[in-house]
Amino acid sequence: QVQLVESGGGLVQAGGSLRLSCAASGRTFRNYAMGWFRQAPGKEREFVSTISWSGGSTYYADSVKGRFTISRGNAKNTVYLQMNSLKFEDTAVYYCAAGGVAGIRLESGYDYWGQGTQVTVSS
Repeated sequence: QVQLVESGGGLVQAGGSLRLSCAASGRTFRNYAMGWFRQAPGKEREFVSTISWSGGSTYYADSVKGRFTISRGNAKNTVYLQMNSLKFEDTAVYYCAAGGVAGIRLESGYDYWGQGTQVTVSS
């Protein structure tokens, strides 16, 4: 019912920046909180950030606080993740997810997932 497509990943040097986009489709898009997760090779998928459907509340993993910024443009059905001061350990596939409650940090709290976009940071 809700489809999510990520874009904007790529290869950057440590200290650089990338801006990820998540394009959403579906009539219930604005009723969902949105989140970003990431998964490095051989590692578990981990929470990165989430934003309420209205954009009024945002949450971040401690590892990205002060460096990443999540934002939502409901009129364009798009959620963004601005990533600054990137580190090698940020290298992962980044996934956009849609859930019903803002602030959820667990995979089980989200109903829909995109296919992911690769972010690679060279040290």
